[in-house]
Amino acid sequence: MPNRFVVHNSKIDLKPLVKEAIRDFENYKEILGDAERNVIKIVRLNDKKYAIKSFKIPNVINQIAYRFFRKSKAERSYMYANNLLEAGIKTPFPIAYDIRRTPFLFKKSYYVSELVECDLTYRELTTDFSIADHEDILRAFTRFTYELHKNGINFLDHSPGNTLIERTKNGYEFYLVDLNRMEFGEMSFETRIKNFARLTIHESMIKIMSNEYAKCTGEKESEIFRLMWQYTQEFQNRYHGKRKLKRKIFFWKKKYRD
Repeated sequence: MPNRFVVHNSKIDLKPLVKEAIRDFENYKEILGDAERNVIKIVRLNDKKYAIKSFKIPNVINQIAYRFFRKSKAERSYMYANNLLEAGIKTPFPIAYDIRRTPFLFKKSYYVSELVECDLTYRELTTDFSIADHEDILRAFTRFTYELHKNGINFLDHSPGNTLIERTKNGYEFYLVDLNRMEFGEMSFETRIKNFARLTIHESMIKIMSNEYAKCTGEKESEIFRLMWQYTQEFQNRYHGKRKLKRKIFFWKKKYRD
């Protein structure tokens, strides 16, 4: 059959509830995040909160690609979440994914996970330097990223909103979200450092992260900082270049005028 609905073996008792929640997705009102492209809604099943992410219908070319040649974002999110948990990396527990297809085209897809209610995300570290344990969190986050790299996990969307941070009595726990773009395998030194490029524009944060990463790896701190700052600037130049081009092309759309 074109459609596919998969529930984690350990959560099979939730299958009818999850199926019904996806069917009633439009009726849920509590939205998580900005919902600019994809929409995440919070639902309560058996007195526990879950997140359902609805991916927008792709363009026609990608509808063909996802129908016949590529795994959907929802399926990849589910697979990669399981891979992370097996490697000892935290992420909201994957419950299910649901994909809708016609005989020739891919249409809607949904990913369902447990909801992690965190204390903050990495994004707050980039905007609020008055956080009392700011540097402690940043150094712990850098050690967490090193663990990803040591396990051969290249999180391609390692960006400010995609790491949830929970304060615990023993320090900090980090949870990765928005998982559909990952690569697995041994990472070169340059690839590891480039993985920090999307995280911040602040040189002071880069200095702390390069110092901590040098402690983790034994590599030369000055070289780590040089590359980390270089890749950060290159990413920012590409990002703002794309934004400028989109403002010219899509000048009538408010989000590109702001």
